[in-house]
Amino acid sequence: MKRYFILCLIILFLISCSKNDDNDVVIEPVEISFISGVDISRFPEIAEYDPTFFDAAGETDDFINILKNNGVNTIRLRLWVNPDNEHSGFEEVKTFAQSLKEQGFKIWICPHFSDTWADPGHQKIPTAWENDNFEQLKERVVNHTEKIITEIEPDFIQIGNEINNGFLFPLGNLHTNPSQFIDLLKSSAETVRANSERCKIILHYAGIDYAEDFFSQLNTVDYDIIGLSFYPIWHGKSLSALKQKLNTLSTSFNKEVLIAETAYPFTLGWNDWTNNIVGLQEQLILSDFPATPEGQSAFISNIKSIVSETEQGIGFCYWGAELIAWKGTTSASASPWENQALFDFNNKALPVLREFKVE
Repeated sequence: MKRYFILCLIILFLISCSKNDDNDVVIEPVEISFISGVDISRFPEIAEYDPTFFDAAGETDDFINILKNNGVNTIRLRLWVNPDNEHSGFEEVKTFAQSLKEQGFKIWICPHFSDTWADPGHQKIPTAWENDNFEQLKERVVNHTEKIITEIEPDFIQIGNEINNGFLFPLGNLHTNPSQFIDLLKSSAETVRANSERCKIILHYAGIDYAEDFFSQLNTVDYDIIGLSFYPIWHGKSLSALKQKLNTLSTSFNKEVLIAETAYPFTLGWNDWTNNIVGLQEQLILSDFPATPEGQSAFISNIKSIVSETEQGIGFCYWGAELIAWKGTTSASASPWENQALFDFNNKALPVLREFKVE
């Protein structure tokens, strides 16, 4: 009887799994009601240094397993067109995404449409696309989008990164070529719809100031989700203003909303010789959220609550969760973010990870 019971459990498990084209068993991601995400784009590079990670109890565990056990259900990965090395290039992202899918995570791909970092002030066109005219550039965008959707098959795709001023400068600059910027967005979005019935489209704006003006220009673009970056160092220290903005955007544009990027320090100290981005008291919301493990946890708890209480609020994503001082304590070319990672200077899971559990 005991053997029969075990056999039944095995059969039920196999039935609940699907198989890919290579007949390997793949665990299907569970449906999620709230995105509890992290961006760990640099982890494939960090993993080459083979750091040891510890769970909250101090037990050695796999990095990805610690995230999963703490409720992380979605992984965001940046994608560069032709980077200087393989990191954040297509093949690395595709391989990493497949591995994460097999562990049950939802996949959120963030193509920067650049060979390097893209943000409101930097939207450098890929070198291989520099001499294209507008129609050729649009074809590149379509082909790049189609490759992402058909080969990686993400659950979410973010068309561009922090595109406050457009992307693919100068042809896609919102201020000098607004109609071309919108045309590029529409072409990418239409490609997503033509190749996937389930992938949701995110448009990503950095901060809360002028966000309504930005999205009001995109009424002809087919998208699902408004995503905002919110870092106190750059986007203000008022969580009530953030809450009001999310509600306004959701109501005004009838879209789902989420925090696409956020982070907070657990210390103002450092663990390598790479200059940290956040390191001063005045960069914090100090009265409520000091730079301590408890302050970091409280900040993310509040972000989570704000989104949860917003009409059509669907989740948040923590940026730089993996950015420990992976090259050692004397490296001047590693992490500017180790004091905002989700692991302390001994690579032990911080209390903030408990906030990723979805009730």
